[in-house]
Amino acid sequence: MTIQERWSTRTLDERIGSMLFERTAISKKPDETILAELQQLQQTGNTHPQLLLKDPYILDFLDLNDRYLEKDLEDAILREIEQFLLELGSGFSFIARQKRIQIDEDDFYIDLLFYNRKLKRLVAIELKTEKFKHAHKSQMELYLRWLAKYEQEPDENSPLGIILCSSKKHEQIELLDLGQSDIHVAEYMTVLPPKEILQQRLQLAVERAKQRIEGK
Repeated sequence: MTIQERWSTRTLDERIGSMLFERTAISKKPDETILAELQQLQQTGNTHPQLLLKDPYILDFLDLNDRYLEKDLEDAILREIEQFLLELGSGFSFIARQKRIQIDEDDFYIDLLFYNRKLKRLVAIELKTEKFKHAHKSQMELYLRWLAKYEQEPDENSPLGIILCSSKKHEQIELLDLGQSDIHVAEYMTVLPPKEILQQRLQLAVERAKQRIEGK
């Protein structure tokens, strides 16, 4: 793929650093993952959120055991915040943990709050140790609207939400039309599959992505 796309040494280093190999191979739709990477390299102009957001996020550096709570996941991320920022991607900076917001007389807490200077957007992240549920959407919508009302600066774009969950419900996500919204649902993985399986899936993903590009 490096030869086919004529990547520079710098570009190759960036792709290795972003774990494109592992991320593509473990994706539920690997050809779409690699296609997005190819389109990103070919695209010029403003950065689009979909070119920065990932699915899945690889969090094997957190060194979590088989059983952990959402607080354990959050604690581990904060201990390894530098690695987590690298995994999030380009332009992210950490703002707050358990950001307290008050609506009417109720208190709510955003798990993690970041800012992305390329997108010029606040980015709220909710951590879930369970499968995606439709209720997660309304929770995130509430947070994003509060951030837009009270935290967004005049020169910034609307806030973005990332729901990190143990697995996705693809039909629910499709019916909720989240693909066209400011809410990104992604899985995270704390352990990677064997390298041989990753290699097989990656090769197939590259072939399918190239076919889709050539077919346009």
